[in-house]
Amino acid sequence: MTGCETVLAGLDQELGWLRETYTQLHQHPELSLEEHTTSTLAEEKLAAFGYSVTRIGGTGIVGVLANGEGPTVLARADMDALPVTESTGLAYASAVDGIMHACGHDLHVSALLGAAKLMADGRGAWSGTYIALFQPAEEIGAGSKAMVDDGLAAKVPRPDVALAQHVMPMAAGTLATTAGPVLSAGDSLKITVYGKGAHGSMPHMSVDPVVLASSIVLRLQSIVSRETKPGDFAVVTVGALNAGAKSNIIPDRATLLLNIRTYDNQVRSTVLAAIERIVKGECITAGSPREPEFEYYDQFPLTSNDPAVTGQVRAAFTAHFGADAVHTAERQTASEDFSRIPDAFGVPYTFWLLGGVDPGTYQAAVAKGTVAQDIPGNHSPFFAPVIDPTLAMGVQAHVVAALSYLAKEGVAP
Repeated sequence: MTGCETVLAGLDQELGWLRETYTQLHQHPELSLEEHTTSTLAEEKLAAFGYSVTRIGGTGIVGVLANGEGPTVLARADMDALPVTESTGLAYASAVDGIMHACGHDLHVSALLGAAKLMADGRGAWSGTYIALFQPAEEIGAGSKAMVDDGLAAKVPRPDVALAQHVMPMAAGTLATTAGPVLSAGDSLKITVYGKGAHGSMPHMSVDPVVLASSIVLRLQSIVSRETKPGDFAVVTVGALNAGAKSNIIPDRATLLLNIRTYDNQVRSTVLAAIERIVKGECITAGSPREPEFEYYDQFPLTSNDPAVTGQVRAAFTAHFGADAVHTAERQTASEDFSRIPDAFGVPYTFWLLGGVDPGTYQAAVAKGTVAQDIPGNHSPFFAPVIDPTLAMGVQAHVVAALSYLAKEGVAP
């Protein structure tokens, strides 16, 4: 019996409480930095499994299971929900008005708890240290930073490798991974530009910030088309432009809300510098009486998988699940803050995607060419991963990936 077979032998008998945990978490979602019940659940479960548990970064929880000599593997799950009103119609739909687990973090928590239990029960099949980390506030890009700022790297053993997964609108029972960039860097930016207010009938007495902001919106479109090398990925979206409150009043300021996505840190720096240059230039041209203000928020680092780690984990997935279940992931334009955790330790990592859609439903949509229309994506009020086989697949993926490093010598993972 291989190491994986030994550790996963007890999976079926754990699925009962894992399903209950998942539905409980789904019914009682908690927003970023407010994951008090969720973190307490993780804390209590890990302690019961025999882990040494530390609370880091407010609601962050880290469990450490030392099991002799060998590598140290860190596995991470995020915990927070979103301000979304659920429309799934599930029997276990959110019981909290206006809050929903619309990104699958409830499944991430449940899967890692399952893996943590199996790793504890199967200690005879592996050697080293397993770290289960439950992170708050991924949705606002603040949770990993909070844990790092609270001394994560000094409070837990340094891992040799870090692992994470995310449920996505793919067929359940499948995984996808790729070396290099898999999730984009993300930056949100609030820009305030200033003008000179006046009566709407006297525009000659104003410096109109509406016209100024409109010019900025148009000029920003040239960053991707004219300043980014063809083939390099970049998105610059103006999600909001707000100014004034009455038709006959020219306001004295306008605000723009931007979202920027890139796959390369140099491209990211170039795009952000271009935005600031364009805004400042348009303000000078308009005769703005004050310098513009730039406020960066909800910033997410690039998620770029280490090739060696990704190759090793993918090989383990293929050996365990079969080649038909393991796909090459397309780069995603969404963003994550997971990479700050391995970066704080200076260690490599890999982040894979976990399918959560009923296979028949997904294949029917593929056949019709209507995946984007028929399959709810993350953050949709209709997002609802099927519990089976998604939950079991998520547990197994964590165990298989960890044992590709921790399985005892001479015992196949």
